[in-house]
Amino acid sequence: MNRVKDKVAIVTGAARGIGRATALLLAKEGAKVAVTDILVDEGQTSVQEISSHGGEADYWHLDVSQETQVKQVFAEVYRKWGKIDILVNNAGIAGINKPTHEISEEEWNTVMAINTNGVFLCTKHAITYMLNTGGGSIINLSSILGLVGSPGVPPYHAAKGAVRLMTKANAILYAKNNIRFNSIHPGFIWTPMMEEALKKIENPTEALKYYEKQIPVEHMGNPDDIAYGILYLASDESKYMTGAELVIDGGYTAQ
Repeated sequence: MNRVKDKVAIVTGAARGIGRATALLLAKEGAKVAVTDILVDEGQTSVQEISSHGGEADYWHLDVSQETQVKQVFAEVYRKWGKIDILVNNAGIAGINKPTHEISEEEWNTVMAINTNGVFLCTKHAITYMLNTGGGSIINLSSILGLVGSPGVPPYHAAKGAVRLMTKANAILYAKNNIRFNSIHPGFIWTPMMEEALKKIENPTEALKYYEKQIPVEHMGNPDDIAYGILYLASDESKYMTGAELVIDGGYTAQ
């Protein structure tokens, strides 16, 4: 308990999946949590669950691809709680799954707008406040697909690879300001995004078995597996970590 006591955290994409698990865990460990998402009902449900367990949280509607919204929401969070200590850039989409030569510019840009530009915009506006309050920790959700290739989702690969190196560049740029940047690289995690992806496949049950056979531990992870990694990076326990990659993938990339 109290691993992030009295810290103020913004979690993007916090209505479902990894973002929701992260918001709940940070609140349980003492943080005041800004739950941000475009999903209003689910976002408010996350806040209600936090409150029911004695935590402190509030919901803001946020499309991370829109700088005006990002600027306004971050200003409101700062006004409410007086600082921003932690930013978890979790919001993201799977996007289109086509061969590169069949992807339209619009389909490509849709993925980049959320998965890459959204990380940039939220980081940009968080830094402004962190510079004024002595530092902070920014955790960027990349993916194992930001580390290794596969024959699918080219825009997603590109976006998550960009997040990985954006993290490293900012870690060096802002180390002297006590702002730490680290990336998390989840493997196959059972989230609504994964569930929706499997539904698009002809035989979801067989597809799930196939995916699990590729993982050395032989099962998918769950959102809490990632949330605990994020908690570590958000806490002062990781004060000597910046520019690092935390891979949580059941051994997939060890092969």
